[in-house]
Amino acid sequence: MLRLLLLRGALMAAPFAAWFLWRAWARRNGREPGATPWAWLFAAAGVLLALSLMATAIFHTDTRGQTYVPGEVGPDGRVTEGRYETR
Repeated sequence: MLRLLLLRGALMAAPFAAWFLWRAWARRNGREPGATPWAWLFAAAGVLLALSLMATAIFHTDTRGQTYVPGEVGPDGRVTEGRYETR
């Protein structure tokens, strides 16, 4: 779950990072970029977030009709991963 949140946070930060990197590059080369387009940056972040949520809904596997078997600790101390099994 944390991995998904971090991925979505990175997707939302990407337009801001691209803008500020481009602005730093432009200033270094003697070009003034003008005002920061906050509305466009937030809109781009929202579009990327919406696309990632739609992709998750489309490509995520369906677990209805399956039973979750949680991970277990074996006698040797190894932990097995949790998994879904068909009923």
